[in-house]
Amino acid sequence: MLAERLKLSAMPISKALFGLIVASALATTLPGFAQAADAKKTFKSSSAALEQGLADYKRGDYAKALPALEFAASDDQLMAQFTLAQLYSDNAGTETDHAKAYMLYQTIADEHSDADPDDDNRAPYIAKALTALAGYLRVGIPEIGLKPDPERAADYLHHAALFFGDEDAQFELVKLKLKGEGVPADIASAKHWLAVLTQRGHAGAQAFLADLYWRGKFMEQDKVRAFALITVAVEHAPPRERIWIEDVYQNIFCGAGEGIRKQATGMVADWRSRYGRKVDDTGASRLGPLVPSATRMCGNGDPLPLLDAQGARPTPPQPTTTAASSIPPQATGSLRDVRDIGIKTTEGLPTPSGLTPGLAQGFVEGPQTNAH
Repeated sequence: MLAERLKLSAMPISKALFGLIVASALATTLPGFAQAADAKKTFKSSSAALEQGLADYKRGDYAKALPALEFAASDDQLMAQFTLAQLYSDNAGTETDHAKAYMLYQTIADEHSDADPDDDNRAPYIAKALTALAGYLRVGIPEIGLKPDPERAADYLHHAALFFGDEDAQFELVKLKLKGEGVPADIASAKHWLAVLTQRGHAGAQAFLADLYWRGKFMEQDKVRAFALITVAVEHAPPRERIWIEDVYQNIFCGAGEGIRKQATGMVADWRSRYGRKVDDTGASRLGPLVPSATRMCGNGDPLPLLDAQGARPTPPQPTTTAASSIPPQATGSLRDVRDIGIKTTEGLPTPSGLTPGLAQGFVEGPQTNAH
């Protein structure tokens, strides 16, 4: 079964190509790893360095964590490489270095591409690395001569999304399908996966779908559903996603008016219990929660209700992923209409098993294109 899926989903990663891409960056990106050799006097082993580095990272002492993690990463400790990549890719930190982050993510993807998504504890890290690489490939990294490559980015996301079952990759792939960026535009498939992710409790997908409902883009406008979805999303937003989700929340809350807010009261309570998910702070940035003094306000001066800032403290990354085996190759037969968030089902799209009837199985009806 694994071999068959590899044939369908395998996305070759060329070490030679990787070497060409990052060759110009070696002079600036490798000193940290060279310095890690000097840490042998401090750490008994790479495992000891990893343990200390993760402990320092959890406490928020990133300056102290960095040399320990670099030493462990130089000895091919996957967890150290992954944590370092997250530190380097975090724009909120002082250690930001996207060239280094790209190299580390690529190294992870190269050296652990044999991970079995069903029973290998490395698999979630490989999926997150592929998703991060796709983000870099979409925009490029000028300092190392990496040009935007949307097709390759889509390949990475497709592999992470379908082979490894990573929800963040599925969400990013949705955006590409709506835009036709790197892949043929496929509005129906994109809305289908937005629905799947929304039922699973993916706050980013919930906020994104809420914004589409609010603007009437790709579907009929429904401001009540938009308000209900964004309320659930903002209450469960992970730290790394809070800013843009709160931006959507502010736009919808301030534009909704008291009437829409009241209409959505029952829907919010229902969806909160069904589709709210405990915050997963995997890969959390160090922005932390918005403190009470950072009050958001509407244009008329009305303050927004206090937002529930959860998962503020960074912890050692522990990615979670839905096993690819839960996604059958194709759903067969007509699926029944879904009434709660206006999603209607059809045939022929992959649908995860074990989902309750509700918003997750199908399409949002409405215009296939809408200029907004």
